[in-house]
Amino acid sequence: MQKDARIVVTGAAGFIGSCLVGYLNYKGFNKIILVDDFSRKDKLPNLEQKRFSDVIERSEFFEWLFEEKPKLGFFFHMGARTDTTEFNYAVHQQLNVEYSKKVWDYCTVHDVPLIYASSAATYGNGELGYDDNNQVVNLLRPLNPYGVSKNEFDKWVLHQKNHPAFWSGLKFFNVYGPNESHKGRMASVIFQAFRQIKKFGQVDLFKSYNSTYRDGEQLRDFVYVKDILKVCYWLMEHRPASGIYNVGTGRARTFHDLAKATFGGLDLSPKIEYVEMPEDIRMTYQYFTQANINKLRSIGYVDEFFTLENGVDDYVRNYLSKGKYY
Repeated sequence: MQKDARIVVTGAAGFIGSCLVGYLNYKGFNKIILVDDFSRKDKLPNLEQKRFSDVIERSEFFEWLFEEKPKLGFFFHMGARTDTTEFNYAVHQQLNVEYSKKVWDYCTVHDVPLIYASSAATYGNGELGYDDNNQVVNLLRPLNPYGVSKNEFDKWVLHQKNHPAFWSGLKFFNVYGPNESHKGRMASVIFQAFRQIKKFGQVDLFKSYNSTYRDGEQLRDFVYVKDILKVCYWLMEHRPASGIYNVGTGRARTFHDLAKATFGGLDLSPKIEYVEMPEDIRMTYQYFTQANINKLRSIGYVDEFFTLENGVDDYVRNYLSKGKYY
């Protein structure tokens, strides 16, 4: 794609969105249209040193498109309400479903290629596995309103007769990395662990309330944000078969492994304690996630993913310890 192409990134001040803007800058793209709720001042440091052409409030974006009629080269829809403890489904319906439908319709009418963020939260407790095939989508039972909203949009997309010339929905697994400090309780366990170590010298992990898993042995597919950026860029450049794809490492690791890696990034010996899990998430807690990435591999993506140890070490040493953003 031409370097002077105009690219939209929604959720541009957030975690993945701001990293994506930085990666696009690194690849030579500077005419980026940033879309987000910019009233959140704690997210603004994510955009320092970034290069872009326009900054548009999320609530004014479609009016701006109608008035300006920009010629867009690509659309990354990363914006969403991602709080899994927000149980008012109306919030998720408005931001994650209805807003996304408007993005889809715009890209369809104006022939703009689209990548949007789905989520591994759509898989619920994993009773149907973690395979990104279209036949499973209607059968999935997410555990929280956020996951429900993401799956509802995936379902809607798969029923559309009209669509952009290229589109991809990406089911991100447990993403960690720089530019997530504004997320608070929703920030990755690596971020939380780093802060605990610096303040208390130890890491608190949740006890298990599932007899199948010992404390700290809950398993997740932790994927470094730098791998997310590489996948997004590769899809933009190659535009293979449209569809919904898992984006994870394909290997589940324990929270105990994660905590050890965080201590390792600080050159410290592990000290781990187990604490009660908050009651509001006990019934909707995922004990195991692991992306099946065969579909992503089948379309030609061959790059290896960061191991948990390498990704956490890079994050801790080069970003958290130095107070740096991506």
